[in-house]
Amino acid sequence: MQERRTSLRDVAQAVGVSVQTVSRVANGEPNVAPEKRELVLAKMRELGYRPNAAARAIRRGSFRTVGVVYHSLHSVGTHRSLEEISERAAESGYATTLMPLAASSGQAANGAFTRLGEMAVDVLIVILPAPFGVDEALQLPEGVPAVILGPPLVEGVATVDFDQLVGARQAVRYLLDLGHRTVHHITGPPGSFSAASRLDAWRDVLTQEGRALPATRPGDWSPRSGYHAMRQLLAEERPTAVFAANDQMALGAYRAIIEAGLRIPEDVSVLGFDDIDEAEMFAPPLTTVRQDWGLLGRESLRVALEMEGGAPPEHVDLATQLVLRASTAAPAG
Repeated sequence: MQERRTSLRDVAQAVGVSVQTVSRVANGEPNVAPEKRELVLAKMRELGYRPNAAARAIRRGSFRTVGVVYHSLHSVGTHRSLEEISERAAESGYATTLMPLAASSGQAANGAFTRLGEMAVDVLIVILPAPFGVDEALQLPEGVPAVILGPPLVEGVATVDFDQLVGARQAVRYLLDLGHRTVHHITGPPGSFSAASRLDAWRDVLTQEGRALPATRPGDWSPRSGYHAMRQLLAEERPTAVFAANDQMALGAYRAIIEAGLRIPEDVSVLGFDDIDEAEMFAPPLTTVRQDWGLLGRESLRVALEMEGGAPPEHVDLATQLVLRASTAAPAG
């Protein structure tokens, strides 16, 4: 025979208080005298009382759960943002439910939203690698505050993102100010909003300054793609400055430059984007554009929880920072 679960009424009778008082203590409500709260908590421990989270959620209309939809954990930014979201959610008394996408598409995202809706989440944070527009029929669940980590994609939906354009423009201008006649670019993958923004910024600065616009070299965020892109570039010409769309591709470019018998930065200046932990350990340490992924996670959770409390959606642009290290210098001669 199954043992009967200790109830609120059992605790109330044992302490000599009302069921309502025990309920307030169990729910963490403040309007209970400290001495009485301690007595109730002690008796809960003694009797082995465990709150029924599901029933409490139904009564309060809240499951204290943050749902996160993401495509891949291979991205440094996604991994760090998820860590920060889950840690800060726990500090606020929320659990975190992760829902990975099987594919990078609006249809896959909609399926994830449906599954999360069945799991009953209070707020939703969406981390997608590409800009889904209306043509992809991205349908966020109704009645659940949602925040997209990225650019404004859906009208009326909150977003949190880095100011990609400003950071990339600052990087390219810095290289030109050092005296380089132009800057070559290793791009991120097609379909990535971040890659497209950094490409646009690179092109805009060179055009505005009246500089030569070299052919871009495609990459896919990986060090291997940066290596092959740089090898191809060096086989065709001798650049003096290269802007890689992320630090990992910059690492691959390092190897290709060194294998070609060239020096960084004496022969080729290299500038990355992201400021991953390893960037300052490159040889030489990498000049790059810093994005604070922890801040991105914290801000997305803040916006989501404030919306749960009734605040309107907002669009947050986070600043980037150019971090100067030893991989960039004025061109020789």
